[in-house]
Amino acid sequence: MPESITVAVAFHSGYGHTARQARAVAAGAASLPAVRAELCDVAVVDGRLWRTLAAAHAIVFGTPTYMGGQSAVFQAFAEASAPVWAEQGWAGKLAAGFTNSAGVNGDKLNVLISLSVFAAQHGMNWVSLGLPPGGDYSTTGTPEDLNRLGGFLGAMAQSPSDLGPDAAPSGADLRTAEHLGRRVAETALEQVAGRTALALGR
Repeated sequence: MPESITVAVAFHSGYGHTARQARAVAAGAASLPAVRAELCDVAVVDGRLWRTLAAAHAIVFGTPTYMGGQSAVFQAFAEASAPVWAEQGWAGKLAAGFTNSAGVNGDKLNVLISLSVFAAQHGMNWVSLGLPPGGDYSTTGTPEDLNRLGGFLGAMAQSPSDLGPDAAPSGADLRTAEHLGRRVAETALEQVAGRTALALGR
């Protein structure tokens, strides 16, 4: 097994809320020994970005939900990845996703589906959130529950339009993002250990 596993968090944030969510994902990943998290703002598409993503064992994609879709900046990054797709440079890597919107629903699921399709086109293996729904799912739920917005495909967060990134997303949404980061890191460690065992068994 390599000395460290790298989880890259490739995200765009329009007003700072999704950046805060991205930092929570990175913190969750880096909470495991031998895991390093790299924050990659895809608003800057340069050689460093492509090198970081190429070296990562897993990439967690994040974007705000604007008008029911991913941001134009994230879409520009996705389209700029066409040369990587042509060579299947990310094939076999792990992928996951997160998004944030002002509305409780905001059509965030549409964005997570789009991110999962993007990852599938690159031949990546998608890691789901892996949490049951919290919050209003039952009468015993609270706004402090993990996965309070009831997503399964990835981590969802809400940031009311009149709150700045210092106050939103909520603590529960940030802890949900941390959970996703840890889950991706754990899966990456298991994947690398499995590949190492298979190689030794040949």
